[in-house]
Order: sequence, then structure tokens, then C-alpha cells
Amino acid sequence: MTEQTKEAQYQFLLDQEKEGLEQLGLMSSQVWRDDPRRLLFVLARYKFVAKLFAGLGKVLEVGCADGFGTRVVRQEVPEVVATDFDPVFIARNQARVHPRWNIRFLAHDMLAGPLAEGFDGVYAVDVLEHIPAARERVFVGNLAGSLSPHGVCLIGTPSLQSQVYASPPSKAGHVNCKDAPGLKALMGGFFHNVFLFSMNDEVVHTGFYPLAHYLWALCCQPKAA
Repeated sequence: MTEQTKEAQYQFLLDQEKEGLEQLGLMSSQVWRDDPRRLLFVLARYKFVAKLFAGLGKVLEVGCADGFGTRVVRQEVPEVVATDFDPVFIARNQARVHPRWNIRFLAHDMLAGPLAEGFDGVYAVDVLEHIPAARERVFVGNLAGSLSPHGVCLIGTPSLQSQVYASPPSKAGHVNCKDAPGLKALMGGFFHNVFLFSMNDEVVHTGFYPLAHYLWALCCQPKAA
């Protein structure tokens, strides 16, 4: 006998199950297993990107890891190219991406050079803190070099003040966390206008920067190289 749900409107879920259930990636699976509420914070960050970039035609994600949040941006942007310097993540993303989402996953190291496709927007969520300070200007310069003349850049990174609460694995990878003035100064070297936001858990606001766990820099009007 065919399995039936109690409420008929949910029967389609069993039909979808026959096609295969969606899978979490390497990183999101670990978070769901060990610290599930962190997925809420990650998705909130991607929602912020999605809403600010809504209406743009083509955007670039730098440091997508397992691409868990990329679909949130794709809901608002018709073309998303998601990159990471680690081919392990990219290969798995390419293997499991659903065709309906039309996300192009690409292995690319932004420290090696820009991805010069004239993107309307470029964003990096939880990436800058992994870039050594000695190479941060190369990284940001290549982000700017990936944009069209009127493109925008959005950077999200844990604040320097938050690191006292960071887990040991986070501290191991976070080699370059910044406070708000430091982040603005860095991005201001490559963009004429830099707007900072604070974030605590899933809430974005314009509050006192030293009390922010997370910082955003929205950068507009790239400076000439």
C-alpha cells in the first residue's frame, strides 16, 4: 500500500523524498551536529547579503565553503558565482547542487588575482579573518578588481572584541580579526564609501561597535587601481 500522510497537502513531501532528500555540506553538517543554533546565525548573515544585493544582476561569492547559505542569495539575484580556494569543497558543491538553483561553483583563490567578469556585487562572509594581515590589501584589491565600475562589495567578519569568546577551532583559523575602525580603514583604501553595521547573533543594527560580535562593511564606488 502507498504510504499516505494524514493531511493531504503534505503528500508531495513523500513524492519529493523519492527524488532524493537535500544534503548538508561538510561544514554545515558538522555545525548541525554540534551547534545547531549557529546555522541560524549563518543563514541570517546570508539573508542580509541577499536583501542588500536584491536587484543586482550578477554577483560573486568569495569563500563559499560548502555553499550552504548561497541559495539564500540566489533567491534574490538571478546569477551567482560561488568560489572557494579549496577544491575539496567546490567538487562536493558541484556534485550536489540542484539544477533549479543555477549556481556556478568555481575553484578560485582571490589572493592569486581577481575574477574579472565585471560583477555587480561581490561578498565574502567569514573570510577576511582568515587572510593574513600581510596579504589583506591584495585580497581586498582583487575583490575590487572583480567588480564593474559601479559594483558594490559586502564584507562580513567577526569583530576583534568577539574573539575572547571564540572556540579553539575558530581561534586557530582567525588570524586577522579587526575592530570597526580597522575594518573601515582597510576597505576605505579601495572604495570611496564604506558603511559599517554591527551584528549580534541574527540581528543587524547600528549599535556600539565594540559590543558587536560581528561586523559588516558595505563598500561602494571602487577607487581606480
